[in-house]
Amino acid sequence: MALKLWHCKGSRSVRPLWALEEMGLSYELQVMKFLPRFKHPNYTEINPIGTVPFFTDSGDKNSINVAKMTESVAICSYLADKYGPTDLAVGTEEVDYSDYLNWLYRSDATLTFPLTIILRYTRLEPEERRLEQAVEDYTVWFFSRLRCVESALESKEYLCAGRFTLADIVVGYALAFAANLGLRDGFKDNTNDYFERLKERPGFQKATSL
Repeated sequence: MALKLWHCKGSRSVRPLWALEEMGLSYELQVMKFLPRFKHPNYTEINPIGTVPFFTDSGDKNSINVAKMTESVAICSYLADKYGPTDLAVGTEEVDYSDYLNWLYRSDATLTFPLTIILRYTRLEPEERRLEQAVEDYTVWFFSRLRCVESALESKEYLCAGRFTLADIVVGYALAFAANLGLRDGFKDNTNDYFERLKERPGFQKATSL
């Protein structure tokens, strides 16, 4: 096994890094400055689309195929499937399997996407190109979607299956991203308490510190 993750602090690569830590897997970490396609020499030769994360699994010494992946949630699923069994995954035979899958996809498409717009038009674009209206609109969008997390956590510690799973890693990253953008005050009680629980995990602390 030879796992390598290209990572930028605070980016989506926190998700697979957190999963690697929770699973106790050995890995090589390449830490880069954001945005890596501009700040890490030759990165686009490694990952032509220039995004983070980028992940490879070269297998054992006899392997001739190298897995190459760019999607943070998919990498988490790959790790659980390839290097499990692990309680981080929810099996097809479990009652909450459909909820688990929905959270995996929802975490990026529904929760993280509006945050990338807010990030772009508050911090990444030059001052003259920043769009206050876009920030306001996508902030409203994010909080309207965050209601699904708040309601799911009514009388529960974690999102599904009665335990901490990959669903909590991938959604937890979205909450950390939102907090880094100054949106923490908008979290309601269940979401806020949940985020505090996630922050106590050593895997979260390691993944968000690098």
